[in-house]
Amino acid sequence: MSMRIDVTGLPPERVTFAPSPLAELGMSLHVLSDPDHHPGLRGWAASVSAALDRDLADRLSQADFLWRTTFSDVFAPFAGLPGRRAVPGETLAEEMELLDKLSDEQFVHVALEFTCRLDYDMLHPGPLDSPEMRARSLELAAARGSVQEAFARRLLEDPPAVRAWFRELIRDCDEAFFADIWDRVGPQLAADAREKNELLRRRGLARALAAVSTAVSLDERTGVVTVDKLLAGRATTGEGNLALVPTSLGRPHLMVLSRYGWQVTLTYPVTAPAPGSPTVEQLTLRMTALAHPVRMKLCRHLARTPHTTSELAQALGMTPPEISRHLGVLKKAGVIVTRRHGRYVQHQMDLTTVARLGTDFIEGVLR
Repeated sequence: MSMRIDVTGLPPERVTFAPSPLAELGMSLHVLSDPDHHPGLRGWAASVSAALDRDLADRLSQADFLWRTTFSDVFAPFAGLPGRRAVPGETLAEEMELLDKLSDEQFVHVALEFTCRLDYDMLHPGPLDSPEMRARSLELAAARGSVQEAFARRLLEDPPAVRAWFRELIRDCDEAFFADIWDRVGPQLAADAREKNELLRRRGLARALAAVSTAVSLDERTGVVTVDKLLAGRATTGEGNLALVPTSLGRPHLMVLSRYGWQVTLTYPVTAPAPGSPTVEQLTLRMTALAHPVRMKLCRHLARTPHTTSELAQALGMTPPEISRHLGVLKKAGVIVTRRHGRYVQHQMDLTTVARLGTDFIEGVLR
């Protein structure tokens, strides 16, 4: 499983690395609403939440579905502008002006994306134009609770009023905590974007993407960018740009905006994952290999000391060929190491790799 982006014919000048203050604000709201996704930021989230004005905290709770699961495309308005070649604004005020340029239909779609499961990669009538879609949206919002139903109803009845409400919410978040964050991380993100743009200019797109994450790669023969994620999807840049937005708060998330008619955008964390982090395929192999009852018994021995195939066969009451097949599965998954000592070949569990499985699993499913 992976997200594939067709960039056939995309020239380097239509690839842009640029920080986005609005995207970073959206990520900060995500961390505040679900700090378990970001253990290293729990202290920061607790201190900011404790200092929030009660009115602001209440307003944030009314729309937290826009950023709790992941942050909505409402935080990337540049991607929705005609031509699909706009870039993020340099300031939060500039980005809010870009948000104002989205049509009411676009704003409603991105605001109801998570609540109402509106179509993401296809063009269909929206709830402002279709009475059937409007009824369905309200029904799905109601299933999520009274707060989300009230928000959806307000949005469908008066989109401009909700946009004004959202603009005020963003402004108050900036005053309450985000301005300090941006003063600290903005220069870091700008430096990362400059470094990646220079690498793109000197070494090409493949090298620039490799510097973004080990989970991102370009097949130059087919013109396809692969983002290693636990989902399957396809997108194409077409005549638009490919935008890459760094975030200092986003690890382990690696998010692809591939909304129909919008510019393809990849938001990536500037903090790299630990060396040796497995791909989704490798993670699946490791968990499947360890789940088998016979291989679990083998691991009990292999975790303690090196064993030969014959020793394991004797210990488990199985034939050496049977043991060899199970060892082959474990070795392919990368959870055991094999070494030769004189005439003997010994196998032992890679305890460091197995110990990281919990962390690797969480990063894999959240990526």
